[in-house]
Amino acid sequence: MKTVFVVILALIIVGLAAGGLSVRKELLKERKAVDAAWAQVDATLQHRADLIPNAAEMIKHLSKRESPVFQEIAKARNDLNNGKTPQERLAANDHLSIALARLLLLSENYPQLHSNRNFQRVQDEIAEAENRIAVERRKYNETLQHYNTSIQVFPNNIVAGVAGFHRNDAYFRTEPGG
Repeated sequence: MKTVFVVILALIIVGLAAGGLSVRKELLKERKAVDAAWAQVDATLQHRADLIPNAAEMIKHLSKRESPVFQEIAKARNDLNNGKTPQERLAANDHLSIALARLLLLSENYPQLHSNRNFQRVQDEIAEAENRIAVERRKYNETLQHYNTSIQVFPNNIVAGVAGFHRNDAYFRTEPGG
């Protein structure tokens, strides 16, 4: 009788360990999926940031004066390039988006830009980049939400706590109407 109890207990322990390892493996896959989704968002943010100086230079060439918008763009791009965490890069991206909106508003003062093919091409490329950002941002947020949910449900929450998986709140947020 004692041997049967020990065997059953051993089987339960082995089963729990195997289950825990399986859950840990799935949580690792989900965390890697979040990292991969972030890399896609980050690449699209960088692509758009690389396009903005072309538009700024065209406007600066026509304006013949220094505008605070140009300095704001340079600072936001620098912050984006130097951001280490998703939160830092997302905050820098928000500032860059505001600066870009101001730049495009400033371009309205120069009607000759709107007939300039190069400026139109840059504007189209920026619009395409914005669309790609929206798509990648949605995918990233969905992947992040799935990961956060996975580490909170039983029995994953036990394995997550023991294995050091933590909630990640680096969501890509938008303002209402934005």
